[in-house]
Amino acid sequence: MILSTTFDVPGRQIAQNLGIARGNVVRGRSIGRNIVAGFRMLVGGEIHEYTKLMAESREQALDRLIEHAQSLGADAVIGLRFDATEAGAQTPATEVLVYGTAVKLA
Repeated sequence: MILSTTFDVPGRQIAQNLGIARGNVVRGRSIGRNIVAGFRMLVGGEIHEYTKLMAESREQALDRLIEHAQSLGADAVIGLRFDATEAGAQTPATEVLVYGTAVKLA
């Protein structure tokens, strides 16, 4: 599967637009990670626990996008974008969404 943040695939022609492909995941932070992250916030610097959580979430969302695009019969996804949103006031969680246009290449 070819993934591109641009709206074309260099050297290839788009034969058919198959519509939007997307993948998402919603993950919550564990109490243990929140405690460790809270201590890190006191001294400043990168919060490694959250960095790892977000990287894993992006990869899982990307895997789901690829599965969705394949189910549409796509050869590529163009215009790829990521978005993240806080979800849930009482139970802090983050949704990671990746989306783009599924296409067939000539």
